[in-house]
Amino acid sequence: MKTLRSIDLNCDLGEAMTPEQVDLEARLMAYVTSVNIACGVHAGDAMVMRRTVQLARQHDLAIGAHPGLPDRGMRGRREQPLSGDIVRELILSQVGELMAICQGEGVRLTHVKPHGALYNMAARDRRLADAIAATLGQIDQSLILVGLAGSELLTAGDAQGLAIAAEGFADRAYQADGRLVPRNQEGAVLHDESTVVSRAYSLIHDGTITAIDSTSLQLRIDTLCLHSDTPGALRLAHALRTMCDDGRIPVVRLDHAV
Repeated sequence: MKTLRSIDLNCDLGEAMTPEQVDLEARLMAYVTSVNIACGVHAGDAMVMRRTVQLARQHDLAIGAHPGLPDRGMRGRREQPLSGDIVRELILSQVGELMAICQGEGVRLTHVKPHGALYNMAARDRRLADAIAATLGQIDQSLILVGLAGSELLTAGDAQGLAIAAEGFADRAYQADGRLVPRNQEGAVLHDESTVVSRAYSLIHDGTITAIDSTSLQLRIDTLCLHSDTPGALRLAHALRTMCDDGRIPVVRLDHAV
């Protein structure tokens, strides 16, 4: 069997609210190569950020900032009217805080992946995408910008001269235009193990995935996301890592994948 191109496996962390969720996040780190850490706005706080950075360092994972909207009640997943200036301040404050924590722990912040509604809005709105990319360029031009494959966010990052990473999702359904199915719609989140593994393999191996209306999408990805709050996340993470290992798919940190 031939060796396939490498892939990064990432997970959004630093969002746990209970001891059980904290334990789950820690255990997920054994299966992924990159983490995106909530920056204290949509979830988490400075203590959680530092603890998550420390655990990620122990596992030698690429560490990214996961800035979101100030809406803890909806976990940053409700869209809001945003100006470029507001986006700039959200990115500056959140990425800056996590970067300072990383520096204090002796590790480097490698990437930034907007969270939730901010991610989805920037995927289709070039104005917001440009604000995010320009702000990251101001903070550190070496930061990798992670965005939905084929999105305006990646186009903006490329125009800014940033390294970009196209992201795919094993546990989310896609619309025919390549965007994610909104979480409030039936079938938006997938948790059947065989379905998730099959779709992940197709994305990594062939660059294809089937949309919710049966449209076949072409999506070349650099990193594959598994959400820590998807039902059965630990079981799915184990299955995805096993699929990669058995299929001789090299699994590497994000900063080695792009």
